[in-house]
Amino acid sequence: MTAVNLNIKKAYDSIESLSQATAWPGHVTPLSVPGNDNSEFWPNGFHAAGISAAIRYDKRDIMLLLSERPSAAAAVFTTNRCCAAPVLLSKRHLMQNGGYMRAVICNSGNANAATGPAGEADAAAMAAETAGLFGIDPEQVLVASTGVIGQPLPMRKILDAMQQLPKALASNSCFDAAEAIMTTDTFPKYLAIDVRLSGGTARISGIAKGSGMICPNMATMLAFLATDASVSPDLLQRLLSSANSCSFNAITVDGDTSTNDMVSILASGIGPVVEEGSEDEALFAEALEVIMTFLAKLIVVDGEGATKLVGIKVEGALSEADARLAASTIANSPLVKTALHGEDANWGRIIAAAGRSGAVFSQEEIEIRFDDLPILAKGFNAVFSEEDAALILKKPAYTITVSLGNGPGAATVWTCDLSKEYIEINGSYRS
Repeated sequence: MTAVNLNIKKAYDSIESLSQATAWPGHVTPLSVPGNDNSEFWPNGFHAAGISAAIRYDKRDIMLLLSERPSAAAAVFTTNRCCAAPVLLSKRHLMQNGGYMRAVICNSGNANAATGPAGEADAAAMAAETAGLFGIDPEQVLVASTGVIGQPLPMRKILDAMQQLPKALASNSCFDAAEAIMTTDTFPKYLAIDVRLSGGTARISGIAKGSGMICPNMATMLAFLATDASVSPDLLQRLLSSANSCSFNAITVDGDTSTNDMVSILASGIGPVVEEGSEDEALFAEALEVIMTFLAKLIVVDGEGATKLVGIKVEGALSEADARLAASTIANSPLVKTALHGEDANWGRIIAAAGRSGAVFSQEEIEIRFDDLPILAKGFNAVFSEEDAALILKKPAYTITVSLGNGPGAATVWTCDLSKEYIEINGSYRS
């Protein structure tokens, strides 16, 4: 397998196309990133860098996000019982500091998972080295890793390379930071937004990685967000967990859940205050969900071998939980995903997946649409022309809506098609 190809054009094209398709709330302004050295991307009080330790490839593979002051912090992690050493360490550090942190350090190329006590010591060493370089406490550092499972970290390489970080922070480049967390990703994933609140404008910025082993809860994905808003750790945790449920926990590429997933956010408190129960809380919550959903969709767009971004929307379910169950099962079905790749309007695979999902509904009530085109009416009445369906299935992005006809529940999961390239990528991942 060759080294990751950094595709800046694909990054710009993907961000631009998703931006055009996104219904931005009136109080949110998406920010474009005009160059490879854009220091305006991050909120006030934050600096980031990406450097190379040549852990696996000759690319940037160590990322640092540093706050100038103790920042309120929140994070969500993988639910996989085989979780990686940095996940365990980061959970512990969040508990030890009352929800205030100063930095996130991350490496790609090696997951530091299934590495036992030695792996835990290596994660702690990354935190300690970060702390020593910037005069902070090791417990104020979140640690993340992503890459191959079951191999020890090349710590000498990593610790030596980390000496570059203080100088590298001067560029404050979102590209460098986003590239450094990539594995099989083909382009860096990033977005910054400005959010208008009653006390002024706050910025939320984020980078993410993910391409394969993507499925709730959560995925082989990492996301690191920062804001200059002033939010308490408890409120920040609640808002992050809520936004995560309908963004990073609502995507799938291949149905596999990773050992290393992590989404974190740091809030420096330099900007406007977000008080619990206020209108500002609702505005900030909506903005946070928007940026996280945008980054989640970029992960699906970059799914290994993917050529389609498809929303699976289930409505008319008994409950939201039932709707999400049906949508996730359809979105994860290899038969559905291969039909998407083949541009085949095979609605039988969709109803078969819904029927085995565990959601409760009457099969005679099910209805299906591709975008606005009716495909299946109640009573298994196929009402479409293959030519009309083909026009939609050839599009790079569209929505399949499945109505179960028996309640108010609704949910959307974003998925992609499954191609031969996915097998080629993952058949030789370690080579």
